[in-house]
Amino acid sequence: MSKKIYVGNLSFQATEEDVRNMFEAYGTVESVAMINDRDTGRFRGFCFVEMPDSEAMAAIEALDGNDHDGRTLRVNEARPREERGGGNRGGGGYRGGGGGNRGGGGNRGGGNRGGGNRGGGGNRRDDFGDGGGRGWG
Repeated sequence: MSKKIYVGNLSFQATEEDVRNMFEAYGTVESVAMINDRDTGRFRGFCFVEMPDSEAMAAIEALDGNDHDGRTLRVNEARPREERGGGNRGGGGYRGGGGGNRGGGGNRGGGNRGGGNRGGGGNRRDDFGDGGGRGWG
């Protein structure tokens, strides 16, 4: 059975070969996954290494807290990724909203009876338009 190891605080110039050489001193390295930024494609300074269980534990104990290229490494057993909330990207929209009691919509919501590009409109003072019957839509 293999164990996944988190390796953090690496130099941004570190390569897969550097990491592999560092861990091979403690056993067989099954894989190295260097994590790159989604937008820029640049290395983010951490990776994951897979090794057999007993060898992984030896590597973690030996390398955690060591200096590598002037940086103190963080090496520990990888934990499952935490669920992250949606924010603006997942469900819902930028402005949200839809009409009111009866209607409308448009780009910015709507009123009790209105519609149109800026919501509102209609002839009722309690809608969300300008209230004076000179609505936008």
